[in-house]
Amino acid sequence: MHLSSRQTDIMGIAKQQGRVLVDELAARFAVSPQTIRKDLNDLCDGRALIRMHGGALFPSGNENVRYEARRSMAAAEKQAIGRAAASIIPDQSSLFINIGTTTEAVGDALVDHRELMVITNNINVANRLRVFPLIEVVIAGGVVRGSDGGIVGEAAVDFIRQFKVDFAVIGVSAIDEDGALLDFDFREVKVAQAIIENARHVILVSDASKFDRTAPVRIGHISQVHTFITDRCTSENVRGVCAAQDIRLIETNSRPE
Repeated sequence: MHLSSRQTDIMGIAKQQGRVLVDELAARFAVSPQTIRKDLNDLCDGRALIRMHGGALFPSGNENVRYEARRSMAAAEKQAIGRAAASIIPDQSSLFINIGTTTEAVGDALVDHRELMVITNNINVANRLRVFPLIEVVIAGGVVRGSDGGIVGEAAVDFIRQFKVDFAVIGVSAIDEDGALLDFDFREVKVAQAIIENARHVILVSDASKFDRTAPVRIGHISQVHTFITDRCTSENVRGVCAAQDIRLIETNSRPE
């Protein structure tokens, strides 16, 4: 899903306020209500927003956003996070990369690395990296989820448990105020848990929007990771957990207050 500049701005307002209204947006952007309705219809069709009478809601609770829409959201932030993660992964390393648009950005940033072994349950990452001769790609077996190309299920879990790697790059759907890491699909969570358990250094990558969302299934806790990379940590509680647990916090878009 490609977002126009106005639709990107609408998503930013919806994220900040929780909802947007047609009349308010029409006045803000100096366009007709019909134009705004078309924007909202496009965003809702892509599940970036949820339609309501007179406007739209930013997704929360059990509503997940369609994968292609997630790719377009915070794209620049995800690219910066990907570069930061790649910079701490040396050549000649072994690593897991799990499902997610931010973890895909890490994969994109690894293409100049040499002699990597990348084990993944993300078809998109595997397809991106397979053409680079100095990167060995190992892909998990299991059920392929049609919505995003993620490989999930017990077969994928058993496959992951065969390895013990240097790094794991994981993404999540939400980060709770207490530091809980959350997702929507219990099958994906089982794979993520196996990845965490079988890596020497766990890197969590997540843009700041994950602090504003929630999801029903618990992966684990941020205290289980070694490095947390985000564009901006907006939760002071999570920041405190990182400090208390000696978790390296990297903010790619940190600005002084």
